[in-house]
Amino acid sequence: MQIFKSTEVARKFGAISQIVQTEPVCVESHGRPQMVMLSPAEYERLRRQDRRVYSTDHLPPSLRAAIAAAKPSAQAAAFNDEA
Repeated sequence: MQIFKSTEVARKFGAISQIVQTEPVCVESHGRPQMVMLSPAEYERLRRQDRRVYSTDHLPPSLRAAIAAAKPSAQAAAFNDEA
C-alpha cells in the first residue's frame, strides 16, 4: 500500500485515483493515517465478504483441533448451565 500526504492527494488526485484502481492508498495527515482509499470494486468485495458465513468445515484440521482443545474462560463457562 502506498502512502501519500493529504496535501499530495489534493495536488495529484488524478494520478492517485489511478493507483487506487490497482491497490489501496493510505492518506496521512500530520504523519498519522487518516483514511484508506479503495477502488469501488475492492469496496464492494469487502462489503460482500463482511456478510459471508463460514463453517468450521472450511477450516484446516489443525485449526479445528485447536478450537476443540481450547478451554473456555471462567466467564464464558458460566453460560454452560443456560437452558
